[in-house]
Parts: sequence; C-alpha cells; structure tokens
Amino acid sequence: MGGAERTVLVTGGTTRIGKAIAGALRAAGWRVITSSHRADSGADIVADLAEPLGAAKLYSECLRMLGGNPPVALVNNAALFVGDDATLEAVNLDSPRKLTTLMAGRETGRGAVVNILDCRVLGGSIPVNAYERTKRELLSDTKKYAALFADTIRVNAVAPGPVLAPEGVSEKAGEMPLGRPLPEDVARAVVFLLEANATTGCIIPVDGGQSLL
Repeated sequence: MGGAERTVLVTGGTTRIGKAIAGALRAAGWRVITSSHRADSGADIVADLAEPLGAAKLYSECLRMLGGNPPVALVNNAALFVGDDATLEAVNLDSPRKLTTLMAGRETGRGAVVNILDCRVLGGSIPVNAYERTKRELLSDTKKYAALFADTIRVNAVAPGPVLAPEGVSEKAGEMPLGRPLPEDVARAVVFLLEANATTGCIIPVDGGQSLL
C-alpha cells in the first residue's frame, strides 16, 4: 500500500471525525483527498452525495485529480444524522455502496475501504430511525462487500461511540467503562485498517466499551 499511489479519498473529511481521520492519515504519510457538500469547507472536491449522481461525480473528479488513476483507499465517513429518510439513505448508504463498487473495479493492486458506522448498530436492537437503519445496513454491506470484492479491495469498518455530538442533535451519551473516546481514537483505528493488508470484513468498535453493555 506504499509508494506513489498511497492516496486516500475521505468523504466528509473537513469536519468532526472526518477532519481527525484526514489529519491522522496525513501524519501517517498518506496523500489525502477530502470531499464535502459545502463550497466553503476547504475540501479538495465539492460533491453533494445526496444527489443521484453525486458519488459518481465525486469519484470521477478524484480520478481526474490523480491523472486517471484510482485512489488506493477510500474512507466512507460522510453522513447525515437528521433529515428526511430518502436523503439520509442517499448519503449514508447509497453513496458508500456506489463508491465501494467503483473502488472494486480497480485493475491494478488491491485497494482498501473503511466504512464509518455507529456503535449503536452493533447490538441486536431494532433501529429506531433512518440514521440507525442506514448504519445497520452499512454494517451488513461491510461484510458482504469484503467477501464479494476480495480480489480487488479489502473492506472494513470502525464503529465510533459518542465521540462528538452531531450539530442539532442532543441525547444522553450513556455509560462508557473506558470513558468517552476521542476523535483521534477513531482516526487511529482507520489508519490501522487501511494499512492492515491481511484484514478484511473486520468491525472495530471505538466506543469506550459501550457496546459491551
């Protein structure tokens, strides 16, 4: 995974956990390309993943930046927490599916994908809203795509706990035996999975032990 092609696309990579992930990857020697739906975000690529062709446009622009070569890695971090069901599904589930499938079409070398989940979907409880439902389905996709596309990509996931409260969302964090995790803890797990060449279909909780309860 080293060399000149050590490039990773991080969706939603300019704010919150995405910003920490991008920073940790740069510190680890990766060339990071970030995306955002906001033109004032400072992202390398502006793309609205809620649009039907948003994911395809993002990947196409990433290829253009890299001279037609695909990135070695992808972090599906961009997500919405509130909004109508169709928009949440487009951003949280459909776009990661499309981007992962595009990554699987690479012709040289094995790439890597890390999905950012939520520790609340690791248990057996029924999702209570569209956000949890999309994250639960992305959890299932992680294992499915890891097996389906093993010839060309590795697919893993990190499931953060209550690291940062989403804007406009207020809820109790809950008990955490190890204390509240930091964005940097999530970022380190992402770096590990992108560089763990013999690991695929793995889900790492970064939740201060909350999923054990």
